[in-house]
Amino acid sequence: MADQPAGTALTVLYEVSDGLATITLNRPDAMNALNTEAKVALRDALTAAAADNAVRAVLLTATGRAFCVGQDLKEHIATLNAVRDAGSGNALSTVREHYNPIVRAIAGMPKPVVAGVNGVAAGAGFGFALAADHRVVADTATFNTSFAGVALTADSGVSWTLPRLIGQSRAADLLLFPRSVPAREAYELGIANKVVPAAELAAEALSVARTLAAGPTVAYAALKESLAYGAGHTLSEALDKEEEGQTRAGASQDHAIAVRAFLDKERPKYLGS
Repeated sequence: MADQPAGTALTVLYEVSDGLATITLNRPDAMNALNTEAKVALRDALTAAAADNAVRAVLLTATGRAFCVGQDLKEHIATLNAVRDAGSGNALSTVREHYNPIVRAIAGMPKPVVAGVNGVAAGAGFGFALAADHRVVADTATFNTSFAGVALTADSGVSWTLPRLIGQSRAADLLLFPRSVPAREAYELGIANKVVPAAELAAEALSVARTLAAGPTVAYAALKESLAYGAGHTLSEALDKEEEGQTRAGASQDHAIAVRAFLDKERPKYLGS
């Protein structure tokens, strides 16, 4: 088990066990709204997980009845007032300083990220869930883009991730007309990978994340790279990227272990290298 990364606050809990980093948003009384302390702690926890060779998968989840309702609007109104009074400044500099690094860290993590969505995921919270590789969702959870409801545009990668999951037209509908999307509809749309009873969410998300943590980490990293690269490149370029990733995966210890286990009719025990 690893200690809390230096500088992170208890608004975000961090634990590493058996190759799995569990990162837990921990402002339950505020429905895990993102104040500056929480955003910095989340960014730093994700950075620590990415750099730690002992971490082979990440579980991102939350305490309480919400996954994350996005920006803490009480803090945000104070920022708006300060900018107004000063006559200059950028009240949304948090997008550059916090949200963008957080989403890049989740999506660019060289290991799988599972989001265990225990409750409402709105605004940036929705974006963080979408940036994960797999979403296990409680049947009581809901998703909401929220941005237009407070006269803002999308951030936290939602303009990129959402249309790739559900299509341009449906994404535009959810962004222009924000509403709560229940878990079952989220599954039908392609937002949720798995919906489970709320009481089973923690155990199921942990099980999925542990399965990935025990898997071929080098191959997973190459898969994530290929999927992200293929979204913005030609087939020919994607083929070259696949070749590059396959070269790395093919040289890994885990590939040799998998081939030997297949021939021996055994279950492979991966090392993550």
